[in-house]
Amino acid sequence: MKNKIIRIALGIAGAIALAATLPATAKAAESNYTYTYDYWGDVQECPDTYSVVKVFTYKDLGIKTNLKNPESLYVYGNMLYICDTGNNRIIVLERIDEDEFAYVDEFSSIKGSDKNDLNAPADIAISEEGDIFIADRGNERIVKVDKDLNYLMEFTKPIDLSIADDLVFQPDKIVIDTAGRVYCSAIGINKGLVKYEADGVFSGFIGATPVAYDFTDYLWKKFASQEQRAKMESFVPTEYDNVYMDKEGFIYACAGGQKEEDLDAETVQAVRKINMLGSDILVRNGDYPIYGDLYWGGGGGITGPSYFTDVTVLDNDVYICLDKNRGRLFGYDDQGRNIFCFGGNGNMEGYFRRPVSLEHMGNDLMVLDQLDNAITLFIPTEFGNLIYTAMDQFDHGEYDEAQATWEKVKVLNGNYTLAYIGIGRSLLRNEHYREAMDYFELKYDDENYSKAYGQYRKGWIKANIGWIIAVLLAIFLIPLGIGKIKSIKHEIDIADIFRV
Repeated sequence: MKNKIIRIALGIAGAIALAATLPATAKAAESNYTYTYDYWGDVQECPDTYSVVKVFTYKDLGIKTNLKNPESLYVYGNMLYICDTGNNRIIVLERIDEDEFAYVDEFSSIKGSDKNDLNAPADIAISEEGDIFIADRGNERIVKVDKDLNYLMEFTKPIDLSIADDLVFQPDKIVIDTAGRVYCSAIGINKGLVKYEADGVFSGFIGATPVAYDFTDYLWKKFASQEQRAKMESFVPTEYDNVYMDKEGFIYACAGGQKEEDLDAETVQAVRKINMLGSDILVRNGDYPIYGDLYWGGGGGITGPSYFTDVTVLDNDVYICLDKNRGRLFGYDDQGRNIFCFGGNGNMEGYFRRPVSLEHMGNDLMVLDQLDNAITLFIPTEFGNLIYTAMDQFDHGEYDEAQATWEKVKVLNGNYTLAYIGIGRSLLRNEHYREAMDYFELKYDDENYSKAYGQYRKGWIKANIGWIIAVLLAIFLIPLGIGKIKSIKHEIDIADIFRV
């Protein structure tokens, strides 16, 4: 990890070109909407990977009354659910065309419960069987209903010694696995995700974020008085802002609001991939940590690092994080390499004022803006589709096709790092090791270069083993032979002298 000061010095020109915090109207004509970071941390303009199809207001969606502080989107097949938290309702929409949603239904109550009316529903999840789980925050529960909204059961405040008796249980974001287990992030609970078994029994916490602290502060706290310790910041884990479960059952969790120095030192992570044991298994092979923008200069009243408030994962393992601080989306591949960065704060299409939720339908993206009460729908451009196609081809073992597609990407953007790495990986899989090394060297991909070099060296040795053995034998045998000849000659000379 390069020192942040060095990165800033190297990237001042790129940061000025980006001018992320200036009004969107001022920058739209001056720079590309989409960008990436190169090996040196410089901002590189990039063809747009996504374009805006439409910004949907409540009228466009056929909803009778406007939204009020909506907090979450959820996709189930071709259905889109909106948690309209301020209005205590959940709205159901159906996507009927690329640029059109149809209003289906809305509900603000369920049947058969002692608390039938929803109260500040914050999130929703649906099982494969069609059962609906609702984070009914105002009612201090997660409620499970069938598709006809009949009450089935509820998940309430976990009983645990680490949770204060007076803590109000406020479930915020939820995911469910194929076995019906519920994982929940709750306001005021920083032990990790609250885990419930399918029968509603609380079974513990998983995936607590690691605690970051300064060793000097730790020593000082050890010797400080009780009053001094009370005034000092506690070393406690961070609450998760949002969670998403991918198709393989891994939970992606994001935690915004991290300190700049902790992010820069990589003692905390803005996004994690949690397995069933609670371990973070996210691959981080990119040139820089996964925390959004590399430069955090102030401007327009916006300071500090990116704040990941939501994350979603495509079927090709590309995950996209939503930054509510600067209104941007950051895409990463399964190795943690940055694919794209786009968005910003503003009133134009593709910009946001208070983005709070991100979802996907196929490769299309939907962003919910809480302040505008609107949903922006993005679809991949030709450039974006080529990137996704190349990734899919490689994953399916179609290495020649993937190489050809990455070549098309490279034509559209000659500076695009992943195109060179993608071509190199395809060549590596096709055993063209020497050519692969050239592509990896161009983009300073040391890890893949080492793999290609190792295979190239092994192949070279195998092809030249005969000559290698011959040279080695010559190195050892020729001196021995010369020595033997000299020895024989010496013996002959001595024998001649004695004969005389």
